[in-house]
Amino acid sequence: MDQRIIDLYDRFTHGDLSRRDFMGQLTKLAGSVAAATALLPVLTNDYAKAAIVAEEDPRLDISRPRFAGPEGAIDSYMARQKGGDIKRPAVIVIHENRGLNPHIRDVTRRIALEGFLALAPDMLSRQGGTPENEDRAREMIAGVQKDEALEMLVASVEFLEGHPLANGKVGAVGFCWGGLKVNELAVEAEGLDAGVAYYGRQPPAEDVDRIRAPLMLHYAGLDERVNAGIDAYKKALDDAGKTYELHMYEGANHAFNNDTNPPRYDKDAADLAWGRTVAFLKKNLG
Repeated sequence: MDQRIIDLYDRFTHGDLSRRDFMGQLTKLAGSVAAATALLPVLTNDYAKAAIVAEEDPRLDISRPRFAGPEGAIDSYMARQKGGDIKRPAVIVIHENRGLNPHIRDVTRRIALEGFLALAPDMLSRQGGTPENEDRAREMIAGVQKDEALEMLVASVEFLEGHPLANGKVGAVGFCWGGLKVNELAVEAEGLDAGVAYYGRQPPAEDVDRIRAPLMLHYAGLDERVNAGIDAYKKALDDAGKTYELHMYEGANHAFNNDTNPPRYDKDAADLAWGRTVAFLKKNLG
């Protein structure tokens, strides 16, 4: 697909364009209204492809715990391997700006199969939960304030630290909006033991000294919007002597891990990043 169309869709999904402006520019690139309309289903996530690990996978126990946050209950999706009362390292899965959708639930199940107690909080819990309409979900995410999100994520860390099926170690992995939240959570949460950010924007350089957890940072080579902040972040991490790994996936687009979106999904990059992520979490969480 024309890279200009992928970049245009990225701008739309991150709030830089209204739907009207997006469709107008897409029509110009595609050549006609009919061609632009035909492209929409290709550009949009296809959640029928989300179930790499089935919801009914017999190896897993699935639950939907609701736990206390500072400003109300937080809904979530939890997955773990069956096996009695084994205490496992815990991983928070932080969703993209579309909320806790089928793809993120599937990623949560994948992480559980790697031997972790995996928890995906719904960061739209206070707004009534993630809607099916992803345009509406993006609008709702835009209204979630930084402090509100961090309070919910810190509460998620504390919930897992005290969970009877967890070993006390807590990591986090996040994608896009969730990648930013991993970086911010690393600044904020003393109890975070490891963080993995997929193509997430960076915290202010002056906050980096507060980071304690080792970080793994995945970036897409074609993601100019997010990558603009890498140099300043890297310098701040180096100057503060922080432990981190930074991986650049040349030729890959933002959201390269999302296999429900064929125009942006890059299997080679996704598989390599996933292998690195699992190894990093096992190393740091036990």
